[in-house]
Amino acid sequence: MTSAPMTPRLTVSHLSTFFPTEDGLVRSVADVSFSIQPGRTTALVGESGSGKSVTSLMLMRLLPKTANAQVSGRADFVTREGRTVDLLGIGEREMRSLRGNQLSMIFQEPMTSLNPVFKIGEQIAESVRLHKGLDRTAALAHAKRMLDLVEIPAAAQRLHEYPHQLSGGMRQRVMIALAMACDPTLLIADEPTTALDVTIQAQILALMRRLQTETGMSILFITHNLGVVAHHADDVVVLYAGRVVERAPVRPLFATPEHPYTQGLLACLPGKAHVRGQPRPKRLFAIRGQVSSPLAPPPGCAFEPRCDQALPACRDAMPPLIATQADREARCIRVPAAADRLPQAA
Repeated sequence: MTSAPMTPRLTVSHLSTFFPTEDGLVRSVADVSFSIQPGRTTALVGESGSGKSVTSLMLMRLLPKTANAQVSGRADFVTREGRTVDLLGIGEREMRSLRGNQLSMIFQEPMTSLNPVFKIGEQIAESVRLHKGLDRTAALAHAKRMLDLVEIPAAAQRLHEYPHQLSGGMRQRVMIALAMACDPTLLIADEPTTALDVTIQAQILALMRRLQTETGMSILFITHNLGVVAHHADDVVVLYAGRVVERAPVRPLFATPEHPYTQGLLACLPGKAHVRGQPRPKRLFAIRGQVSSPLAPPPGCAFEPRCDQALPACRDAMPPLIATQADREARCIRVPAAADRLPQAA
């Protein structure tokens, strides 16, 4: 007897974002779809400018109004109470009740995210007072427990210090404590370890994994570090020029990448400078060229100008995202669809 599949914590469908500029309409994210299962980590990867951070800011509804972003699509989020709400369609008041409560985010640079004129304890307590209804004393006590949870030494002392008095690693732990203060069911982590040295990075990632195991929350992990993805993600969504080019569980994706862009990203890794089944090159691989301008994307496949496997047909039209296996998708005309992989009858 097979168990019924779990309902995804978040289902993003055909998400697109365009920014009007003096030079024309900039396509930042185009037709992005993916889902995150309860208790699992989905990594959103790609080069700088691929649309990772814009996707996260859209889900949190934190894009500045002055940007005049044109947003379409859906982002269906299952709340703690079992309701399904479209994060892009609900009113601002309902979104504020979810943001920082059931849906939290760890930002890339804590010094620009933490308020420099408020003490650490007050910043964590503010969220708890707003969403949990605790008084100031109880909220500060909860903030102290959160600092203990993220393993900040002398938590009672740090509670009354300002962000500039803490090291980079401790500030990032404060950001995690702030994001976890209301027990979110979905945590969005936008490159939370980029500015940290490798030792502190490993500690922060281990802490996030432990908290996920203890609370069962889902994580959307945004990064360009494939080494981190290999050790901490369950599923991977690869973005290029604002579009999903490949989606797969982490182990199959690293073992047999199907899209040429994913193959190139993995080939750039030191110690894994080749694609399985191909001879190992003597020099570290680099993807040639640059990402095309979002103001003037190529008419066909966005990766075609940089792809060593491109065909003439790649210039004609954008290939669709097709199912290549039961739990994998790729956007490439060279990759056979799942139906074409089935053995043919004699």
